[in-house]
Amino acid sequence: MTQQLADPAESAHRDARWWRDAVIYQVYLRSFADGDGDGVGDLLGARSRLRYLSWLGVDALWLTPFYRSPMADGGYDVADYRAVDPEFGTLGDAEALIDEAHRYGLKVIVDIVPNHTSAAHPWFEKAVDAGPGSPDRDRYIFRPGRGDLPPNDWESIFGGPAWTRLPDGDWYLHLFAPEQPDLNWEHPEVHAEFEDIMRFWLDRGVDGFRVDVAHGMVKAPGLPDAGHTGQIQMLGHAELPYFDQDGVHEIHRSWRRLLDSYGGIAVAEAWAPNAERLSHYVRPDELHQAFNFHYLQAGWSAPGLRQVIDDSLAATGLVGAPTTWVLSNHDVQRHVTRYGGGELGVRRARAAALLTLALPGSTYVYQGEELGLPEVTDLPQEYLLDPQWGNGLGREGCRVPIPWAYTEPPFGFGPPTTEETWLPVPPSWRGLTVTAQSGDRASMLWLYRDALRVRKEHPALGDGELRWLDAPEDVLLFERDPGFVCAINLGTAPVRLDVDGTVLLASAQVDGGELPPDTAVWWARP
Repeated sequence: MTQQLADPAESAHRDARWWRDAVIYQVYLRSFADGDGDGVGDLLGARSRLRYLSWLGVDALWLTPFYRSPMADGGYDVADYRAVDPEFGTLGDAEALIDEAHRYGLKVIVDIVPNHTSAAHPWFEKAVDAGPGSPDRDRYIFRPGRGDLPPNDWESIFGGPAWTRLPDGDWYLHLFAPEQPDLNWEHPEVHAEFEDIMRFWLDRGVDGFRVDVAHGMVKAPGLPDAGHTGQIQMLGHAELPYFDQDGVHEIHRSWRRLLDSYGGIAVAEAWAPNAERLSHYVRPDELHQAFNFHYLQAGWSAPGLRQVIDDSLAATGLVGAPTTWVLSNHDVQRHVTRYGGGELGVRRARAAALLTLALPGSTYVYQGEELGLPEVTDLPQEYLLDPQWGNGLGREGCRVPIPWAYTEPPFGFGPPTTEETWLPVPPSWRGLTVTAQSGDRASMLWLYRDALRVRKEHPALGDGELRWLDAPEDVLLFERDPGFVCAINLGTAPVRLDVDGTVLLASAQVDGGELPPDTAVWWARP
């Protein structure tokens, strides 16, 4: 029998569209793996764990910022976008990680932070020194106040006013921490600088960018008052004069042209009031993906989840883009805890993993969710340094270092000489290490590995469509062609389902046709 060779043109087309159904693993660098023994994760450590990511079965990794930074906000306050912070290694370490990831067949996405720089960026330091009215201040948003009051009522995402007054009387805008002044995207030098930054990293082999605050670079003309307090509560639900302005889309169109010339992609971290507004970021001439935070925020109910899934698929379908699905990231409480914690949270997280990985489009996995890590809610006070505590919502609990091996903290996070990590790892995690779970075929780790294997092998999974099937009110049941069915029971009682097929994977023990509460199942259908 003659083997049929793959069509090179078809293979190239498929590879160029890898992002439409990719499973992308988020590496929060400080907490993933420590290569030099100082207790902080770094590029060398991440490189040492690429074999694990290949074994797990993901398609790509997204690296959080490793650029030179004072670390006022975990590296999202960038002082030099072309330099690696010594805490994380060197430019050579970054290049070596990118090259080795490619040898493992993994794509690499890096963060780019265009809404603001660090206050230690040379542009901002020069602007402060130059004084009011100087052209050097035009790259940022400086304004006179209203007497002793800020120029408007805008509030920082981290709490308090979004304006800080300099001794010379001018106020500057920072939608995040005071150490993160917002750039003025009406200035041509800002546009040129970020296109050059993108080229710098694309030339070093990165496959794309995660665009931080992709909804925030353009502000409403005249900087009008928002007219409300508690504006952070409105994020993603209502219109704000400093987020999701139509002008951001021309920036993204220019970036898409640049990315296309390299074959790179970009995913938007974009908060929009609804799924339709979010879809504007992924129109054919804009960015490739946008994070689906509405799915992450959905409660544990069949009607609520189905509504979010339907809205998401309908919105991206209008523009021909894939939908993305995400359960956790470095900014939100881990979903094991969000779903109730303890055994209940783990059971629901297992079911949610199968639901998520069965949906059409691309999935993002946050490091440690494949281990079933919970939120750490009892960190000692001296470790609570996140600027988001300004609004009472610190993020350290989801950023605790990953447990890799052994029976005592820090569980192989760094070399054997590593005694302390930048955040302490709970001793109770000894049963959640990669080593412990890799020897247990019933573990969360193996559930993820098996699900990712089936996802790659089954022709129905990844990009495409789904079709809902009739089911009891607490159950979501859908099929995907060819020959795949997924069900999840979000209720409190077992339900009987009549599915003609062979069980591929289940999040919990399933007997016969009865689906227990908080359980998901995949079937292969004839």
